[in-house]
Amino acid sequence: MPAFIHHIATETPDHIYSNEFSRERMKNWVSEPRAKRLVEMIYDRTGIETRYSASADFMKDDGDLFYTLPDGSINSPTTGQRNALYAKASRELAVKLAHKTLAECPHFAKSEITHVVFASCTGFANPGPDYHIIRDVGLNENVERYTVGFMGCYAAFPALRMAAQFCEANPQAVVLVMCLELCSLHLQVSDKPESIVANALFADGAAAAIVSARAPAHDRPFYRVHGFQSALVPSSEAHMAWDIGDHGFNMVLSAYVPNLIGSNIRAMLGGILDKRGLRPEDIDEWAVHPGGRAILDQIEEQLALPATALEMSRSVLRDYGNMSSPTVMFVLKGFLEEAETERAMTCAIAFGPGLTVETAVLERCGAAISVAQKAGPAALAEAVA
Repeated sequence: MPAFIHHIATETPDHIYSNEFSRERMKNWVSEPRAKRLVEMIYDRTGIETRYSASADFMKDDGDLFYTLPDGSINSPTTGQRNALYAKASRELAVKLAHKTLAECPHFAKSEITHVVFASCTGFANPGPDYHIIRDVGLNENVERYTVGFMGCYAAFPALRMAAQFCEANPQAVVLVMCLELCSLHLQVSDKPESIVANALFADGAAAAIVSARAPAHDRPFYRVHGFQSALVPSSEAHMAWDIGDHGFNMVLSAYVPNLIGSNIRAMLGGILDKRGLRPEDIDEWAVHPGGRAILDQIEEQLALPATALEMSRSVLRDYGNMSSPTVMFVLKGFLEEAETERAMTCAIAFGPGLTVETAVLERCGAAISVAQKAGPAALAEAVA
């Protein structure tokens, strides 16, 4: 019995920063003239216009965690201080998103949720957001809880795969999957290029999905799950890594990552597509994790995709930045909201430390979205009138 992704919802923290603001802030905090030039160049090439953060500190010089020191540099909070904000902010964001997800998917009552799968790599708390979702949202207290921890940008796929396996094994299972990351809490200002790149790309956000084997309502788009596959890029372990330091989590992000992904992506995709008798030409929609503009450029070039194929990924990168694990779910949600046909084969791809490449083949089904629905309630009322 197949599993279905019935709905995807997203949420962001309250604080939004323009790329120009973030760039100028960072230029003031780095010390070397060369680093200031790098900041200018890297931020201008990210393809990001806005990003969200759980911290309001970046707007002021006297924040609680991040504040400007007398010498003009930025204070570097301890890992414990950063994690304390993660514990508070992740609870608030997770509960808000869980309420929103259930409200937007009225075909499922909160009493029907049997499992919660929570993925995050930017903080730790126990009891954590998975616990607070059950208590604060009012789910049954016997709901099974699972945490997918510290996997990085590709964690949405292990979380969704786990949910699909629960549903395939038990047709009564209804799984709430949530990916939540507060990457901005680990900002570390340095003159090193890899630090500048990480600060220029990462942001905060959360996404959730309802997964079940129950027959979907065909009056709205949904995904049928066809399968997942994992792969490791050869000789790439040192190019992307993530560990815990005394002043936040340390990100290693090599400039070679886009080329490594690009040179291996066609072979890695072959495995999951071949099993299903598919070729890249059979894919209608590409939901690619927008880890950065250069990665998207490499995927587009190596798979010989049309210039418009990755527009959804580029728009998510533009509006939100790289939020780590939720980001690809923002892309998948975008295809549901923009559905112009009743069916589309979708290939979803995400990348993370290792280098790890996770892929999924999904089939978008259900009703297409009308022009009036895309335009919003006002346009819908006018169309009906």
